[in-house]
Amino acid sequence: MKFIRRTLIAGLVLAAVAPAFAQDIKPRLIRFGYGLNEQSNQGRAVKVFQQEVEKLSGGKMKVRAFGAASLGPDVQMQQALIGGAQEMMVGSTATLVGITKEMALWDTPFLFNNVKEADTVLDGPVGEKVKGKLAEKGLVGLVYWENGFRNLTNSKRSVTKLEDLNGVKLRVMQNAVFLDSFKALGANVVPLPFPELFPALETGAVDGQENPYNTILSSKFYEVQKYLSVTNHVYSPWIVTVSKKFWDGLSKDEQKVLMDAAKKSRDFERKDTRDEAAKALAELKQKGMVVNELSPAETARMRDKLTRVNATVASSVGMDLWKETQDELAKIRK
Repeated sequence: MKFIRRTLIAGLVLAAVAPAFAQDIKPRLIRFGYGLNEQSNQGRAVKVFQQEVEKLSGGKMKVRAFGAASLGPDVQMQQALIGGAQEMMVGSTATLVGITKEMALWDTPFLFNNVKEADTVLDGPVGEKVKGKLAEKGLVGLVYWENGFRNLTNSKRSVTKLEDLNGVKLRVMQNAVFLDSFKALGANVVPLPFPELFPALETGAVDGQENPYNTILSSKFYEVQKYLSVTNHVYSPWIVTVSKKFWDGLSKDEQKVLMDAAKKSRDFERKDTRDEAAKALAELKQKGMVVNELSPAETARMRDKLTRVNATVASSVGMDLWKETQDELAKIRK
């Protein structure tokens, strides 16, 4: 009887672990690059992704993280993924516009009013459609993370009205929509990769920049910027991408591990980023930044100035995609 019992128990144990052994998962080392430092919201979410990949793969797949742009700025990493020299990264959707024009949709000024709208559109059919376009260019988009609503900082003055941007040397991403938007608003735009931004602010090569609170805090821009103007002019997503060359060489089980881990990291990252944003704003005030909120009237003036830019975005991404996005937003707002 004891022998039979032991045999039954052993059989049950084997049955329980059999699916794990049956999975087609090989030992893999995945190099994952990102722009911010390890202590940032980006760094914390990458760590969640690392842990989840290791857990879901039974320790076979390992993620090696490279933060603080140590593998280069977004554009350089994107090319490394396309060429197969790097496996994964997370970066701004704005820096992908030169590769996939539909990504410009997310750069539309004042597209989203709140994070609920952003989540619904990004995770829905419109977001999937835009993400799917990357495959044609050698990349695979897994999930969107949140960078957040972008706000202005500078070392010259508070931006309380449209005219306050006149003559401000403003760093923007290497992205046509951002360049056109801030030119239309009167700033002297300077396109720079993110790793070059802090020294440019420190030396006065540029007067200001625009990023979410979390990035302003984690990058210590408060050390070289006095004024923070709450404009919420663009909702900025990040996107987790994989080299298509690498992805196509993975089994279905391995692809599922990465996708499931990416979704887990997305849910963590969005909550973490939103929790941190309110704390970050309070801390930036404590650090001595002079904070002002743009009035609804001035926001409306900015929107009016950007009508032509929005029309250009619509034309660039395709009128069908633009209309689908606007229809989805109208449905959400009802």
